[in-house]
Amino acid sequence: MTPPPRGRRRSSSEAPFPGLGPVGEAVPISTGSAELVVESDGSVLLLVNGVPSSHLDPDPDHLVFEYMRWMRTAMRCWILERRAGDGADGAGSSRRGPELAVAHLGGAGCALPRTLAHDWPRARQIVVELDALLAEHVRTWFSLPRSPQLRIRVDDAAHALEEWREDRFDVLTRDVFAGDRTPASLTSVEAARHARRVLADDGLYLANCASRPGSRLLADELTTLSSVFAHVGAIAEPAHLKGRRRGNCVLLASDAPLPASLDRALRSDPVAVRLAAGEDAARIAAPGTVLEGAAQG
Repeated sequence: MTPPPRGRRRSSSEAPFPGLGPVGEAVPISTGSAELVVESDGSVLLLVNGVPSSHLDPDPDHLVFEYMRWMRTAMRCWILERRAGDGADGAGSSRRGPELAVAHLGGAGCALPRTLAHDWPRARQIVVELDALLAEHVRTWFSLPRSPQLRIRVDDAAHALEEWREDRFDVLTRDVFAGDRTPASLTSVEAARHARRVLADDGLYLANCASRPGSRLLADELTTLSSVFAHVGAIAEPAHLKGRRRGNCVLLASDAPLPASLDRALRSDPVAVRLAAGEDAARIAAPGTVLEGAAQG
């Protein structure tokens, strides 16, 4: 959903992905085709049915897509403030002990889960991916961690969300698109209620929202989340927050206060990005309505 930025210069000593599939040609998958494009810096862009869906760097510490970096920053701040304790990975005081439970709605190349596994090796992650063949391919192509560190469940994201038991996860992310839109089944108030149900009391929900100028989608999504969660916010470039340009925005929702350190932490991102929370988020949400599963604007 986000065009990839220019690649970084990289040392020639860094090896590419050893199990990478055929490059520059269409590979059949369950929902169409996938294509791998290797950039000059050794990173790999994954196209699904012609749409940029993931961009993975040989270094798992480096996330190429901007909105994924913002999600990672939000998680880092949340963990430091909510889970700080005796664990070396910052998750030691969780009610789940040393393990952090993370679920991802939408997988593609699993770029973010791969990086989070690098950040917190003891975390347990589950990724829901609709396409069975794609899920099989990317695990080999990108040398993804194995279960239980990273498990891939082949399923419809909305169905998995409805099926999960309550209070199961610490963090839930949403990054699902059909073409250039998130399915209405995942932006509805019903989906928001399920997200709240499967999260811990102070759990964090992060959703990738791509809205175009003139659309009320960002306002509608914030309004919808606000009807379910006590605290909501949005991370994006200022022009996007003002509705002047299309772009990716990370929505945040929790029943606990959003991380106080997040706005400052975002200032170190290469992109000029800010957090809209509290009154700022309410102002953006003002023209919005609660989404009941109808078509998005």
